[in-house]
Amino acid sequence: MTAVRARAAVPAILSLAVALAGCSGSVGDVPLPGGADVGDRPYSVTVDFENVLDLVPQSAVKVNDVSVGRVTDVSLDGWHARVRLLINGDVTLPDDATASIRQTSILGEKFVSLAPPADGGSGRLGDGDAIPIASTGQNPEIEQVLGALSMVLNGGSVAKLSAITHELNDTIEGRESDLRILLRRLDTIVGTADDSKRDLVKALRQIDRLAGATRSQTTAIESALDRLPAALRVLDSQRDDLVEMISSLTSLSDVATEVIDKSHAATVRDLRRLAPIVAHLARSGDALIDALRVLPTFPFPDAVVGNTPERAAQTATGDYLNTVMDFTTDFGKTFAAMTPAERDAMITWLQSQDGVASVVAGSAVQ
Repeated sequence: MTAVRARAAVPAILSLAVALAGCSGSVGDVPLPGGADVGDRPYSVTVDFENVLDLVPQSAVKVNDVSVGRVTDVSLDGWHARVRLLINGDVTLPDDATASIRQTSILGEKFVSLAPPADGGSGRLGDGDAIPIASTGQNPEIEQVLGALSMVLNGGSVAKLSAITHELNDTIEGRESDLRILLRRLDTIVGTADDSKRDLVKALRQIDRLAGATRSQTTAIESALDRLPAALRVLDSQRDDLVEMISSLTSLSDVATEVIDKSHAATVRDLRRLAPIVAHLARSGDALIDALRVLPTFPFPDAVVGNTPERAAQTATGDYLNTVMDFTTDFGKTFAAMTPAERDAMITWLQSQDGVASVVAGSAVQ
């Protein structure tokens, strides 16, 4: 009876195996127990990663460490990985959201973490949208951290710390007092700099304004720099003359100093004598200006050339003006008012004339 049942069960088992082999599903398609509820209206999003590590389908998708969906597919697209996510329809994310591969714990499972960008983002992530590879990343693996730490501890800088410490001790030994003085001075310098930070900030701002002002003059500055070598060559060719000129300026300075020292008293005396003149000029006020207005038309009166400078200019420009003047003078009084030197000069000149010297001499005697 047992053999008959066994023979009857073999075809049934074979039929079941063939039926299972014909199905397209797999164990990976079976939802994990306790997974996120994607609701009745989930939406699908495609995310590109450079490396997804050991992320597998049915892994969790989280926002702020709260499960909101799951990974439905992991595939290779060229040289990067493409992950398809199924997210709960009630979850709102910006259109430029970021994605990263994270781990629940040191030995925990991987999951996809979604988050808005630092500036808050814009738009809304919807069904069929994609997150580019530029907006994705991954946290360092524990294996990478331990490997880097091992490199530092075994062949890195830790082995050199001992040598650095010994060298530092050898340098400081016997110089503790000098080091304390140095530290005090550094403290003073730092304190002074801290007290002057407003001035430093002000100076930096002024430098910034200067840089901004010179930025608009870039072409002129470049042109000046291009011409600078030629100017330097000219100065170099005239170096001897420049040195001689500077030496002459030194001599001139010495002479000028000597002249100023010697004429100091006379200069002060002349300036004091000028004080009354300047005071009278100041008191004359507008009268002096009005008097100077008739100077261009002297000796013609206003009745001839006009009562205003404008009319005088219109009258005299391009014209000829004649005048007749009579002078009455007492030559004897004029000659007597002259200095001896002026009299001698006048007599010498008059002697060169015809018969005038005797008249002058007679007038001088009287």
